[in-house]
Amino acid sequence: MAAAKIKKGDKVVVLSGRDKGKTGEVIRIEPKTDRAFVSGVNIVRKHRKQSAQEQGGIVSQEASIHLSSIAVVDPKDGKPTRVGFKTLADGTKVRVARRSGEVISEKK
Repeated sequence: MAAAKIKKGDKVVVLSGRDKGKTGEVIRIEPKTDRAFVSGVNIVRKHRKQSAQEQGGIVSQEASIHLSSIAVVDPKDGKPTRVGFKTLADGTKVRVARRSGEVISEKK
């Protein structure tokens, strides 16, 4: 399996679609369908039926967006960048921003 270029917790910017230019944090990734859920991006309104635990009504929530439509934000200047990989001197493989060469912060 190939290493993931976009991971949960990454700050990303939307490149195309109705939310073009918006930024947000990746909430969830679906690798099988190449889609991601980003906070505050691609908001849809759903009609939810009332249940014993939840109140019914119209609920706003994030819908998935294709991975090709988002790019990781460069930690140096805040602009969209591609992601590459680099092996450090101690042998660990890290993700780096192609734009600036900075290491993209790894969230645990």
